[in-house]
Amino acid sequence: MIGVAHRPVRFGVIVFPGSNCDSDCYHVAVNVLGEKGEYVWHGRTDLGGLDCLILPGGFSYGDYLRTGAIARFSPVMAEVARFAGAGGLVIGICNGFQILLEAGLLPGAMLRNQSLQFRCHYTHLRVENAGTPFTRHCRPGQVLRLPIAHAEGNYTAPPETLAELEREGRVVLRYVDEAGEPTAAANPNGSAANIAGIVNRGGNVFGLMPHPERCAEEVLGSTDGRFIFDSIVAHVREMAGKAASGGGPR
Repeated sequence: MIGVAHRPVRFGVIVFPGSNCDSDCYHVAVNVLGEKGEYVWHGRTDLGGLDCLILPGGFSYGDYLRTGAIARFSPVMAEVARFAGAGGLVIGICNGFQILLEAGLLPGAMLRNQSLQFRCHYTHLRVENAGTPFTRHCRPGQVLRLPIAHAEGNYTAPPETLAELEREGRVVLRYVDEAGEPTAAANPNGSAANIAGIVNRGGNVFGLMPHPERCAEEVLGSTDGRFIFDSIVAHVREMAGKAASGGGPR
């Protein structure tokens, strides 16, 4: 049982034509965390043996139609949906978040930034839900410092969907100022209710616009991204231990 619970966590990094943060995510998984990682080409239809899928940032298919709109039809996305439906962990970062929205794995949509400008800088984020597989190493209300780099990060959804997300604790990260207040000035893109990251009802699919893979090492100026990745590793290991002891599904 101990061997199963402590085996390397296996990350699959989905690669679409135009992905440009795939190597960053792979680097964190393998070289920073010391886990296993593999690139998953967008045409692949077998995701067996993986513990967590990462949909990285970039410009999938050049964003020629709409961010994430073409990638949504890649062969791998049907498998991503099945993987998520079976309880597998899926994290979509920036363009990956946009793809998850287009695929219907998360509710809502992305609009152009309210400023109509590409925004690339560090932001402060308040952890609204520290009980997800992606934030279990965080404290409720903890303020993280993560960078953004996007032109379409203005999250929107119908009022009833926004109310549901809030009511069910599915808003995971919110843009705030350094003191932890969700002000208009701290909102870099006009996102509804300063939302920066959400989860699905099952809690196993997470989308966020900031880039945790770009702040997982001291040399980059922040290690707050490690909270996200370390949470994933801890969750996978806990589930593997429970499964090995007959305490529940992995």
